[in-house]
Amino acid sequence: MELLSAAARHLGLTLSKQQLDAFQLYYRDLVEWNERFNLTAITEYEQVQIRHFADSLSCMVAVRQAVRTPEGRALRCIDVGSGAGFPGIPIKIYCPQANMVLLEATGKKVEFLEHVIAHLGLKEIRALKGRAEELAAEPLHREQYDLVLARAVAELPVLAEYTLPFCRLGGIVIAQKGVRAQEEAHAAQYAISMLGGQVRRVIPIELLGLAEARNLVVIEKKARTPERYPRRPGMPAKRPLAPP
Repeated sequence: MELLSAAARHLGLTLSKQQLDAFQLYYRDLVEWNERFNLTAITEYEQVQIRHFADSLSCMVAVRQAVRTPEGRALRCIDVGSGAGFPGIPIKIYCPQANMVLLEATGKKVEFLEHVIAHLGLKEIRALKGRAEELAAEPLHREQYDLVLARAVAELPVLAEYTLPFCRLGGIVIAQKGVRAQEEAHAAQYAISMLGGQVRRVIPIELLGLAEARNLVVIEKKARTPERYPRRPGMPAKRPLAPP
């Protein structure tokens, strides 16, 4: 995991030997399970270190700048559409004190996430099978999280409806985006405002050895999300919120 270690340092992060060992186990599990289930198209060792692990850890650039929690309370996080655990599990490895929920709709992926959690001995983290449109309506999860994460889930107007209902007032949504991040943020302004959010900034991210543009869209929760959102499953993607 030398490449991951170097990429983390490039982001201003330091990984301990114990953390690098955890990433090594995670990689082995990912490759092994990927032979049975379609978890990711990226399995080459160096590529996983950068495109999955370091890319996930890049969220910490925004977390350090924007996320504040009441003194004495652990950070409450949810990774919406976690897939094979990105970015939630890498962030949990880096921030073991955080309380993390991995939300994933596909049963086989949830099974993989539960395996990784157990294999790595991670605490205060759980994988939940479900859809964001349904879970965000439950009092246990609605507006309960300091940090809501999403990576490669949907266009930002749709993603805002999946994520902002989970976010507490004053909390932060971090959407990992590519070269079109600024364009998406502009197109999503109406939806984000309707859901109680405001784009705080778009942070460009440079990953070591990767030429592709990466950006973090940081959205702050400024007002409560109206009860009618999120709409029923499928509707956010079918009819994204847009100006009348």
